[in-house]
Amino acid sequence: MEKPHLPSAAAFSSTLSALRWRPGLEGARHSEIFAASGEGGGVGAALALARDALRARPCDREEGRSFLWVQDAASIRLTGRPYWAGLPEDLRRDVIHVVAAKAEDALFALEEGLRCRDLACVIGEIAGNPRALDFTASRRLSLAAEKHGVPLFLVRHDAAPDLSSARMRWQVRSAPSDPPRWNAAAPGTPAWQAELFRARSHPPGEWLLWEEQGRLQAVPAGEESAGGLGGRRARG
Repeated sequence: MEKPHLPSAAAFSSTLSALRWRPGLEGARHSEIFAASGEGGGVGAALALARDALRARPCDREEGRSFLWVQDAASIRLTGRPYWAGLPEDLRRDVIHVVAAKAEDALFALEEGLRCRDLACVIGEIAGNPRALDFTASRRLSLAAEKHGVPLFLVRHDAAPDLSSARMRWQVRSAPSDPPRWNAAAPGTPAWQAELFRARSHPPGEWLLWEEQGRLQAVPAGEESAGGLGGRRARG
């Protein structure tokens, strides 16, 4: 019997490298972003990942479709409501904001949003590990997102990773900003340390993420310049 052809270790490594996540690579329909509520990095990273995923599908923005943003009341107590003036200019007029009293209501609103093909994407915020967000509920969100082609970016504030069917799961924390070039006293560009700790089609990994001229940039962890984060602009 002829032996089946198996890829060499080098070829296998090359294949994994080609599959590794990078900005501009269309991601999974259902992503979870775990973050501490006290630093505010989770929502910023979710927005950056959502915009990057939509740019991989440019027809979405050309169609001018709206975004659905769902928060449960516990999330609002932890992080507040979206501040419209602080949102990227291309999002301010297209956001539909829904406040849910309980996690169960937020999950219902998220699933109904995912069934609406007129939406560009759905962003959700849920605090902690509510019983309602079990594997079954997570599976329902994944199936709805994939069936109707509407991506979901769900921020899990102060939550421990639990059973979930999310196709990509990120652990995110804020990173020091790059100093502004012309005014060192001004706030710098937001940046995040983002670990992809579970994904179906990508090897796990950790990156330093930031936006530059509206585009998501990424440097694998450990490859920042010897001079610290300040050197990333030169790399990007």
